[in-house]
Amino acid sequence: MKKVLFIFLLIPLSGIGQTKTVLTANRLFSKNDKAVQFEKALTSHAQKYHTGDVSWRVWSIESGPDYGGYLITEGPSTWAALDGRGDISDEHTADWMNNVLPLTEGHGEGGYFVFQADLSTVQLTDYADKIVINHITANPGKIANVQELTKKLKKVWEAGKESVAVYSVMASGEPGYIAVTRLRDGFKELSVEYRKPLAARYDEAYGEGAFDTWLKDYAEAVQHRWTEILIYKPKLSSK
Repeated sequence: MKKVLFIFLLIPLSGIGQTKTVLTANRLFSKNDKAVQFEKALTSHAQKYHTGDVSWRVWSIESGPDYGGYLITEGPSTWAALDGRGDISDEHTADWMNNVLPLTEGHGEGGYFVFQADLSTVQLTDYADKIVINHITANPGKIANVQELTKKLKKVWEAGKESVAVYSVMASGEPGYIAVTRLRDGFKELSVEYRKPLAARYDEAYGEGAFDTWLKDYAEAVQHRWTEILIYKPKLSSK
């Protein structure tokens, strides 16, 4: 876990010549009886050591296999900035190792994600406080197919006025994408009455029976898919 965490503790302040599209993410799990202490220590660390371009946004994971955990996102940054990151100060490291890490359990999880503007219906930093993350893992040799299937969905999302940010998974496990639906109107967007079902909107965009074809292609291209709900916690995040 220590090895994973050090990847995300510091990103330099600039990446000259590159657009900031790289997001780093880290999942942590507090000990069951230490949640209050963990949140206090995490908040202190974020607000003291992660400001400006290395600011943290902290989320509570409200559903799915990681329910009860926390997602920390840092960035956006650039590969140039990551390439030139410096050493973390001894004070920074000691605060993490002595005050935050002992209150966690499990192995943790970290990754790099690159924002895909051509697949998204929202700007990278146009955030919302409630989100649904759809994780999609491609079958071997099918990552391009997943990209194309996602591109077709963009037209449907736009028609339904859905705010979706799409990221490619970069060197962080199996190839795939994550689609983050930003619930601007809150959880009521999940109601079946809020907007037409995806299948109906897809057929409206591409013709009768088009969604059935999309599902068939999706089944052939996608190895694994899962979703989760998260809520932004500004009090735990950088200021």
